[in-house]
Amino acid sequence: MERISNNSLDGKGSAVLDQEVSTVAETDKVATPTVANAVAPEKQRQTARVAKPEADAATEEQKSPPPDAGKEESKPKNKQRRRLLFAGLGVLAVVGGVFGIRWFEYASVHESTDDAYVTADVHPVSSRINGTVNGLLVNDNQHVQAGQLLVTLDPRDYQVEAQQAEASLESAQRQANAALSQINLSSQTALGNTQNAQGNVGSASASISTAIAAVKAAQAGVPAAQAQVAQANANLQKAQADYNRYSVLYQQGVIASQQMDTARAAYQVDLAQRNSAIQAVAQAQASLAQAQENVTKAQAQLAASKGGLLQAKATGVQTQVSRSQYQAAQAAIAQSQASLNNAKLQLSYTNIYAPTSGRVGNKSAEVGERLQPGTPLMAITQDDEWVVANYKETQLAKMRVGQQVEIHVDAIPDRNFIGYVNSFSPGSGATFALLPSDNATGNFTKIVQRIPVKIVFDPNSIRGYQSRIVPGLSVETSVNVK
Repeated sequence: MERISNNSLDGKGSAVLDQEVSTVAETDKVATPTVANAVAPEKQRQTARVAKPEADAATEEQKSPPPDAGKEESKPKNKQRRRLLFAGLGVLAVVGGVFGIRWFEYASVHESTDDAYVTADVHPVSSRINGTVNGLLVNDNQHVQAGQLLVTLDPRDYQVEAQQAEASLESAQRQANAALSQINLSSQTALGNTQNAQGNVGSASASISTAIAAVKAAQAGVPAAQAQVAQANANLQKAQADYNRYSVLYQQGVIASQQMDTARAAYQVDLAQRNSAIQAVAQAQASLAQAQENVTKAQAQLAASKGGLLQAKATGVQTQVSRSQYQAAQAAIAQSQASLNNAKLQLSYTNIYAPTSGRVGNKSAEVGERLQPGTPLMAITQDDEWVVANYKETQLAKMRVGQQVEIHVDAIPDRNFIGYVNSFSPGSGATFALLPSDNATGNFTKIVQRIPVKIVFDPNSIRGYQSRIVPGLSVETSVNVK
């Protein structure tokens, strides 16, 4: 009877129960009435202890077989237990069915994965120049704003370089100003010399023309003077002949002294005229020679004027040279300005600012540390975290940009967050692997690929939890693809 009760509590079928009851009844028929009456109270106590182990029940049965009265009393209790068991199973079936339907409805419009993690833009902060750290203005895990001063380097070396660049720039500017003044002076001098030389050339040319005209006039005056000499000679000869004849006649007393005086005066006049004509010839020849000399002088002056003009033009070339020097000075100014800008830029690099708003992490810089260009100092994790969920390619059939996502962060188990599908990766994870697979070689085994999906948080959903959602956290995502 104890085994019957245990089987009924374990939920076995009624057929087995009836078979065991029949076996017990046959055993009861063999027992005597006296023994049955003696054992009946003990059997009732054993029936009440249904939960005892099977081994104890078997021992009791061997000692005292159950009577018919005990069998009749256990049947209603077994039936009641079976009803309760069946009712419980029915309730469980209903609850399981409801849960299964709900789960099926949820699974049919959601795609989930636990291959997901939180990520964000991590901006490394490093030194761009050589220098020594003399100030750290932030601590680990501190939140900073974009443009906030993080680290300062010793600026003295770069201040000296900036001062040297400023001095070089000032020197180049002074040289350029001097070259510009030289250009103005050379230009004005060259202009004046050129105009003067051109005037001298014109004057010399006019003098040559005048001298040539004088030569021509002198050349024409010499024959005229010579003709006057010939005429004067002829008149002198006639006067001399008259004078000689009158002298003879006067000595003979034929003529009066008055006639003699007239002849003598005529002779003297003709003699004077001849001498004058001779002097006129000499003067004409001298004028010709002077005119020719003037032509030579005018030609020499013209040559000198042309030389002055060439010299004035050479002064213009000097102006061009000065202008070239000025251009070179301007280039030196540009170079000095570039050096100054570079020095100021290098000086500005002694102050290292936050490239974006976020939290400081992985800080390794220390005061007094000597830095080289590119030395990492810390990292800034940007505030706009997002989730990268690696979905199987078979889960993307109904997934679209903008669909709502339920995000469960393992580090925050008591709250689920809301997000939205932002974009899909242009390739699977294997595409961007260090050693991408090549399915064209060897034996091919089809493997379901995973596609990274970018999911952004709803700002209202993560309000108050921003500091707890950090890159690297594992998450589970479920996309509503309905």
